[in-house]
Amino acid sequence: MRVAITGNIGSGKSYVCDLFKSLGVPVFDSDREAKLLYDLPEVRQKMVERFGANIYNEEGALDRRLMASKVFADACALGYVESVLYPVLNKRFTDWADQQGTPYVLYESALIFEKHLEEMFDAIIVVAASESVRIRRVMTRDRCTEEQVRARMAMQLPQSEKVTKADFVIAHEDDDEDEYLMEQVGKIHAILFNRLNNLFLDF
Repeated sequence: MRVAITGNIGSGKSYVCDLFKSLGVPVFDSDREAKLLYDLPEVRQKMVERFGANIYNEEGALDRRLMASKVFADACALGYVESVLYPVLNKRFTDWADQQGTPYVLYESALIFEKHLEEMFDAIIVVAASESVRIRRVMTRDRCTEEQVRARMAMQLPQSEKVTKADFVIAHEDDDEDEYLMEQVGKIHAILFNRLNNLFLDF
């Protein structure tokens, strides 16, 4: 099974993914994998054609600051980048998932609902935390202001909307309550295993 795990900025999604990893569940980090795609020759060519050769620096690496300035200023530019990256990223995920020998895999992404990727998955997990907790976490992690955090939050769907669309919700309010967090992860892990067993019984 392919299971998405998502959550708004500051929800602690990556930490929850680490707990699933501790149970032997493979996790596909879509953000990290997407960054690697810019080095592929076919992707590089399309980026240069659209944005010019200086989108890559003298060392041959993507100039991420320049790219960010272009896509944030131009919705068409963002759409172009996504139209190039997402088909390649989705194929990479499918190939990777097929190679795993586990009952299910996780696809980690903050933008499952924003990019309308729901149909790719058998289930979706949302990691949730209160707004104040999320703001505090991001301010501490990124050393930024509350206004900067809120600007980034505004680019995502409201957490309440994502929760209503989720198959499972993990509450991650307290950074010190690992036992409760692991209990939630363990329950979902058991349900997914049972769901797989039931699928086999149907045959």
